[in-house]
Amino acid sequence: MNLRLKRLRELVAYGVQLLKEEGLGVVLRRGMGFARRRFFSKSARYLPSRKVLAAQRQQAEKLIGPVISICVPLYNTPTGYLNQLLDSVLNQTSPHWQLCLADASQPEHAQRVYSLVQKAMNKAQGRIVYQKIENKGISHNTNAAAALATGDYLALADHDDVLAPHAVFTMQKVIAKTGAAFLYSDEALFRRSIRRPMTGHFKPDFAPDYLLCCNYICHLAVFLRSEFEAVGGERSECDGSQDHDLFLRLLERLEPSQIVHVPQVLYYWRVHKNSTSGGVGAKPYVEQAAMRAISEHLERTGQAGEIRPGLYPSTYKVDWKIEGQPLVSILIPNKDHIQELETCLSSVYEKTDWPNFEVIVIENNSTQPETFAYYEEAAKRYKNLQVVRWKKEFNYSAINNFGRQFAKGEYLLLLNNDVEVINPDWLTQLLMQTSRPGVAISGAMLYYPDDTVQHAGIITGLGGFAGHSHKYHKAEGSGYMFRMATVQDLSAVTGACLLVRSEVYDAMGGLDEEFQVAFNDVDFCLRVRQAGWRIVWTPYAKLYHYESKSRGSDEKDAAKKARFAGEQKRLVERFGRQMLLHDPYYNPCLTLDREDFSESSDLRWLQEAKLPPSMC
Repeated sequence: MNLRLKRLRELVAYGVQLLKEEGLGVVLRRGMGFARRRFFSKSARYLPSRKVLAAQRQQAEKLIGPVISICVPLYNTPTGYLNQLLDSVLNQTSPHWQLCLADASQPEHAQRVYSLVQKAMNKAQGRIVYQKIENKGISHNTNAAAALATGDYLALADHDDVLAPHAVFTMQKVIAKTGAAFLYSDEALFRRSIRRPMTGHFKPDFAPDYLLCCNYICHLAVFLRSEFEAVGGERSECDGSQDHDLFLRLLERLEPSQIVHVPQVLYYWRVHKNSTSGGVGAKPYVEQAAMRAISEHLERTGQAGEIRPGLYPSTYKVDWKIEGQPLVSILIPNKDHIQELETCLSSVYEKTDWPNFEVIVIENNSTQPETFAYYEEAAKRYKNLQVVRWKKEFNYSAINNFGRQFAKGEYLLLLNNDVEVINPDWLTQLLMQTSRPGVAISGAMLYYPDDTVQHAGIITGLGGFAGHSHKYHKAEGSGYMFRMATVQDLSAVTGACLLVRSEVYDAMGGLDEEFQVAFNDVDFCLRVRQAGWRIVWTPYAKLYHYESKSRGSDEKDAAKKARFAGEQKRLVERFGRQMLLHDPYYNPCLTLDREDFSESSDLRWLQEAKLPPSMC
């Protein structure tokens, strides 16, 4: 089916569902918001209104929060850039800030830079401190700026960037509510004016595996000065990735509850030929510094893995050590469709380089005599393959739970019969994720036969319930903020290819058999996460998925549609609508109407400077 037609059909279906659940008013409002975002001005779309900013200034007089010292190393800073930075700090809605400037400019630039700073100092009522220093590199210069700080918290900013007017106020408000030791916000890229941003970087909540693969945190990061001093500040040996290194060293000392993502655009990152916002081609030493930072983080935290470059510049991958050779039991439900099953089995046996696995085909009420003949023949050709018979009505969850009874492995792989392995180390890649401490489940990259993405992880809330990350995106792309090309934490992965610890599967009671067809994988993953385990998706395990061949379409069958609606209802009743709509690994400023990580058509969240209830 044509890609545009696929998306149109899904959008129409979602619109009909929304009309039934929320009414015409909601549908019209969302439609108008989409049209406004798509076809009209995008000016200042991430900035709060003047009214909101004025209200913040009044509140700030009463809000006595911690002073945030903004640390900026200066180096031959162009006049226009420096003026914009200084103005953005002077115009903060909160007065409880300090600007610490360490100037390493060359002599021919120093007087000009100091003259600009002096003008700002005259307006700042003692809140700007300046020191001329010798240039010894970005880390040393940043540490020199931090040495001037007296605030309880530090924030790092580059000399050519701009803070949003509500940056300090917002961070102080969240600190007062949560007591966080480390906070980070969303950011936007711009060229000339922050009122004309190019794009936003809308980040997930704290995602440690994603951070190992790339420095998604970047700007604006705010953290306790005492923690910065405890780790010794930034390290010159990691210049080029000094912030990534600093974040890893800071965060490994903290509990997850002390790390808070603030979903507001509080920082504007300028794009020009010498900035890393335009790509690491401008600074090729970044890769070596980042790999050193990650490798030393693994050593300090006692994690056994080898770091190597990722699929794209500025991304990285850890090859985790697998202890021993644990047995993986592959469970494959099947009803007839022996051609698809043979494609699946032959690819598993011919391409899988992990040597220790068994396959359990769960026969599900096949009707064709040739199916049973195929089972006998396949069991002779394929080592460690057995066929077990499920004789009750179709129920995907119950079938897999039944098959689990015959599995001997320390790990279970739920696998559809309509998949085909692409890369030989697919199972090794899944196993190196799931076998790590704290991780219970891993999922794979699944492609449609036309080499577009079928599954790159599951995001809850998409379409109102759950959807697949980057669906229909072209294969081998980087995705949104490298999220299609990096190992990362997610809320759920599809049961079409899901590796899980056997002990965890059993502790959860297996799949919930009330979810006969849909959402059993989402429900299972969410329950596993609630039990304290992590779920990881990897782009390094790749398979084709010939989706829905085994069951046919549910859209034209009234009974199937009713069952699907019942399973939707059960999912909402168990986890709550608000939890499903607020996936921690998906930003509230990204759309829930599509699976492409595009901006939401409704950015009132930003324009009203709202925060989640837990932060207010």
